[in-house]
Amino acid sequence: MYHQYFGLSEAPFSIAVNPRYLFMSARHRDALAHLLYGVGAGGGFILLTGEVGTGKTTINRALLEQLPQETDIAIILNPALNAMELLATVCDELNIDYDSGNPTLKTLTDKLHAYLLANHAKGRSTVLMIDEAQHLDFDVLEQIRLLTNLETNTRKLLQIILIGQPELVELLNRPELRQLNQRITARYNLEPLNLQETSAYIRHRLQVAGLPPGRELFPASVVRGIFKRTRGIPRLINVLCDRILLGGYGRNKPRADLAMLNVAAQEVMGQSATNYSGLSKSFLPLVSLLLVVGLGIGFYPKWLPWDSSGNDSSAQAEDLLVNTHDSPSNSHEADTGIGALLPDALVQPKAVADALVNETWLLSPRYALQRLWALESPEGPAESTCLGSTPRGVSCIEGTAQTWEELLQYDRPLALELVTPDRFGASALLLGIEGANGYVASDSGVALVSLAELGPLWTGRFFFLWHPPEGFAAPLASGDRSPVVSQIAESFSRLDGQEAVLSKERFSQRLKERVVLFQKQHELEADGVIGVKTLLKLNEQLGIDLTAQAARTRLETPADETLR
Repeated sequence: MYHQYFGLSEAPFSIAVNPRYLFMSARHRDALAHLLYGVGAGGGFILLTGEVGTGKTTINRALLEQLPQETDIAIILNPALNAMELLATVCDELNIDYDSGNPTLKTLTDKLHAYLLANHAKGRSTVLMIDEAQHLDFDVLEQIRLLTNLETNTRKLLQIILIGQPELVELLNRPELRQLNQRITARYNLEPLNLQETSAYIRHRLQVAGLPPGRELFPASVVRGIFKRTRGIPRLINVLCDRILLGGYGRNKPRADLAMLNVAAQEVMGQSATNYSGLSKSFLPLVSLLLVVGLGIGFYPKWLPWDSSGNDSSAQAEDLLVNTHDSPSNSHEADTGIGALLPDALVQPKAVADALVNETWLLSPRYALQRLWALESPEGPAESTCLGSTPRGVSCIEGTAQTWEELLQYDRPLALELVTPDRFGASALLLGIEGANGYVASDSGVALVSLAELGPLWTGRFFFLWHPPEGFAAPLASGDRSPVVSQIAESFSRLDGQEAVLSKERFSQRLKERVVLFQKQHELEADGVIGVKTLLKLNEQLGIDLTAQAARTRLETPADETLR
């Protein structure tokens, strides 16, 4: 197999749970600490949830290894049982003798109670662990709750660990299960790995498998691509890395590259590979959208500052450039920075047009904004496309950044403010970043531009469109009163699938706790304040703002159907 080709002693990315490959990230350690605390707290329920493949089984194995020797444990891996079958399985796991020919709930409960009392008298504790608990029926959960009624004056005789997917939390939040929910003494939701943890996880497994010192199989750009495609879920990381190395072995490659990543993602995850030009298909919908929307709304000939007909491109570009001395960008909105897409440097349109001819991805600021708006709405650009909110509820916002990594978090088209070598203002419409290159809109659709070439031109300012809550004007914090608070609370209710909202017009403590949890889940500053970045991520989770995935979905309709 490929492991010998890469100098490994064994395949490092098997999906089997191998204790030798145990990788405890900070969140895995937190989860284990919560479980150990719950076991030592003296009874009740302990809840561990997490998406498929995030490492719940790894945590379980680590927990079993750290339980005191005087602990007896019953493990139920298949919870698709009725109440009678569940009690019988628990008795079987603990080697409790009972009449298997004629069991009843009473006799099984009595046998279990007697066992727990005898175990307690011996100074031993008993733990019941139920995996995939989201599949438990209501009556079975109620029977499990009744088991915790077996107690002495000082502690519960049985500690129960429920392990399942996030749906388990929704199940336990049902009003009829509130008694069980109130008895949970420790709970933890296991999140996927972040980018740094993903890199450390891959490196750890390779080192355990015997990777020679100083050898690199997964460059940083490939690791970033793996993280993006797997969302940091360890099981998916294993599957994808295994296929990447297999592909490298078949191609006699010494290490992974982005082409191998794209092919592996297509094979094992159904994600798009790279097309004939090396352009990731994840960006192709943006290309198509630029073309389809332009043709569909009838201003495509003006969309490009030059065309392919041989007409004077400089003259066409000049027609689209706006002298700011005649522009509304000198109004009050411009003072706020929102109107800065029309910089004061544009006082010599002809000279700028000449510069634009040489680099077809250099756009005039207004033209870049037109294309940005076209991605947002097939109805075409608004009259004031970046001078505040529009009647459609879309706002243009300005941001600043120092590095490309800061832009990655937005996952949406961005209009970058540029200054040409001749010190004229210009823009580029950034559609994505992969490795050391950026994908930007050009006269022919999309151009692949080196970030080293684009970086010296970028001033650090960028603009994007989004859908803020109606009336949102400033960050909201605990104690604030505003109708916007009610809108945001309702958004969280939709996200959580809950009918009840956490707050009305007052920013309550419960809403703050939910905001902090949301911010931690998405690696935002967990300050409990609802600002633009938190709302952008909330919009993304609710499918409100346009993302690359939304553009892909929109363009599934063939172009000829769209144009009818």
